[in-house]
Amino acid sequence: MRVYRAELRKLTSLPSVWAAAAVGLLLPAALTFLNVRAAGGNVDRGFQELAFGVVGAIILGVVAVSSEYTTEGENAGGGRQITTSLTVVPSRRRLLVTKLAAVITAVAALATVSSTITLTIVEAFGVSDFGRLPGVVLYWVLTALLASGLTLVTRNGILPLTVLILNTSVVTVTYLLAKLTPLAVFFPDLAGFRMFIERVDLPVRLSPVTGGLVMTAWVVALLAAGFLVFRGRDA
Repeated sequence: MRVYRAELRKLTSLPSVWAAAAVGLLLPAALTFLNVRAAGGNVDRGFQELAFGVVGAIILGVVAVSSEYTTEGENAGGGRQITTSLTVVPSRRRLLVTKLAAVITAVAALATVSSTITLTIVEAFGVSDFGRLPGVVLYWVLTALLASGLTLVTRNGILPLTVLILNTSVVTVTYLLAKLTPLAVFFPDLAGFRMFIERVDLPVRLSPVTGGLVMTAWVVALLAAGFLVFRGRDA
């Protein structure tokens, strides 16, 4: 528990984490407020905007890992935080598990608050389905873990942030690939959508449970690869 609390404190000391929280809270709420009047009978109003809000979870998942390797030192005093972290917690497995547990806690809280605000806005203009809120929370958590796993492999936050944010908010490459091959539906983001998005134009319609399992499998595989790299690489 001591290491877990230390990782939570480390997260809250990062300005980029607070920026991620602001994005995760404000982006979906603002988009929903602007779009809800024109949404008509769209059963996914609010949830589509929350799919964009996952950018906040991506940022948080990336910086939780990449901050360990920065030389600028948001919280490392100008040095690389990973050296201090491994001095305090020599077990790399324990350090990684507690770090990911802190990420899960922070993102789950952020997703819950963001979803509640966004769906409350929707409810003010009509009817909202709060029963799908757990799917949103799980999607944000898994996306953050996916971002952390990719950052463990690259040991740099630029590539994961660029790829994941562009694919989420600007050009959804996986969605375009789904127009070419139905196999693209099994990419983690498209599969994960099905946990809370009801209407989506894809060649294969996965159930919410199947979509969640597919996304979880991707996360487990990437985190396993990230752990192997983390364990075998010099600090």
